[in-house]
Amino acid sequence: MDVISAVFLIIAGFFAGIVTGLVGASAAVIVTPMLVAFLDYPAFTAIGISLATDVFASSTSALNYYRYKHIDLKNGIILTVMAVFGAFLGSILSSHMPDSLLGRGAGIAILIMGVNFIRKPINERLKEFREHHDLHVFKRNKTLSSIFFGLLIGVICGFIGAGGGIMILIILTFILGYEVKTAIGTSVLIMTFIALSGAIGHFIHTGTPLPEILITGTASIIGAATASKFANKTTDEKLSKTIGITFIALAIIMMMKKFMG
Repeated sequence: MDVISAVFLIIAGFFAGIVTGLVGASAAVIVTPMLVAFLDYPAFTAIGISLATDVFASSTSALNYYRYKHIDLKNGIILTVMAVFGAFLGSILSSHMPDSLLGRGAGIAILIMGVNFIRKPINERLKEFREHHDLHVFKRNKTLSSIFFGLLIGVICGFIGAGGGIMILIILTFILGYEVKTAIGTSVLIMTFIALSGAIGHFIHTGTPLPEILITGTASIIGAATASKFANKTTDEKLSKTIGITFIALAIIMMMKKFMG
């Protein structure tokens, strides 16, 4: 590994931690496109490194929520178990996908997230979701809902490398009845377990790229810790737009690299 590669890994890990600490988004939205587009990592390997980085970033963010007693894993244990299993399954499925298709799929997913962040801040999107969706059926069957959505979220996360924090947040808030801050804290903690499961599934097939994980993981811890101190110094709208623009730029670069390569 040369110096330039190490610098890119540090930058990717740091900003991944920032994104996770600020909005609970997965480290994959930063690490995957940077490793694929700038360092020419195979998409499958990049996703594995992203998931491993997510373990560091999410656990650091979860620790801050735990200190303020904003974590309740007990009522979300079924969702957690199914999501962890789904992430491992998703990582196995992604190993059979062509690298070019996998890279483009991850890029498209990141592009969609970027557009959504620009369109509307997270808190407004959650409010709109509540107003326009009837979730009474799911609320009456919380156990079945936890099994179904946990497995679905896990498979998606293991497949494209995203930790699924926002998806989990929606389930915890609107179906399991969590208070918002507790839902955010718990979703970040669940992301830690999902990312660990997905990373293990990836590394079974590719081996463990330990130097890359140590670099991005350490940088993500610093980023996540920094983000928790500055999260309240800007409006949700400005924060969402800034992150959205970043996501879109990374997604475009990533997909152009894949299509042209």
